[in-house]
Amino acid sequence: MATGKGGGTAASRGASSELGDYVEAQRAWVKCLRGAGLDAPDPDAKGKVDLGDQSKWKRDPKALAAQEKCADLSVPVPDSVEKAQQPELSKAEIAKNRKYARCMQDNGASDFPDTDAGGHFQDVTWDSTSAGAKRATRACASIIGIPDDAPTPKG
Repeated sequence: MATGKGGGTAASRGASSELGDYVEAQRAWVKCLRGAGLDAPDPDAKGKVDLGDQSKWKRDPKALAAQEKCADLSVPVPDSVEKAQQPELSKAEIAKNRKYARCMQDNGASDFPDTDAGGHFQDVTWDSTSAGAKRATRACASIIGIPDDAPTPKG
């Protein structure tokens, strides 16, 4: 049985197959959008479709009608594809993300996600609206580059 160029593990072949399926699904979605009269670009090699100004897509009646018509062809990004598309972080970025996660957890957002080995935040839902989360966000903001004297958002 041929495994393709370079072989690879079963997991990487599975992810590659998911990517191929995702790109094909994106092509079908774009074809539908075009059939509805929109000028949508082809998906890139990772299935991303750059639609430009997102606000236009949310208020243009023609775009809204096309999105509704083609909704059944729009598929979510598979987890393996999304993970493969994450950029590789530097050691400094990994350390910063770990420090931020630890700070958030220690300052009231106990459900804030940990980072994975690559420094990306794990796929965990957390309650960003709780009083503890808001307190932790203020306490930890400087770690990710938000100045201590930044105005507090209203609302």
